[in-house]
Amino acid sequence: MASGNAIRGSRVGAGPMGEAERGDSAPRVFISYWCSNRHETRPSFAQEQGLVLPETWDCPRCGLPAGQDKDHPPAPPKVEPYKTHLAYVKERRSDADGKAILDEALATLRGRGLIQ
Repeated sequence: MASGNAIRGSRVGAGPMGEAERGDSAPRVFISYWCSNRHETRPSFAQEQGLVLPETWDCPRCGLPAGQDKDHPPAPPKVEPYKTHLAYVKERRSDADGKAILDEALATLRGRGLIQ
């Protein structure tokens, strides 16, 4: 038996949402950005005094950075391979530096009697 409830299937607050209930929307500016794969993205920004637009925007299709110049989009970022901790240490220290640090640490341990 049907209950006759008029709002069955609705939730509180549901109803027509028009400009009268939300208020007036701010004027928008649509800016085109292009990535190196020639994808165009057009995000919108609120038009306001002193608007500063971002120089780049991430392309939602491929994830590359996109710029406002269609003919000269930003270059894709360089992807560096994974480096181990040892690789980073070797970038900062020479073999001679490493040998000097090792000799100093061994001398300290020998002085404490921890190694022979």
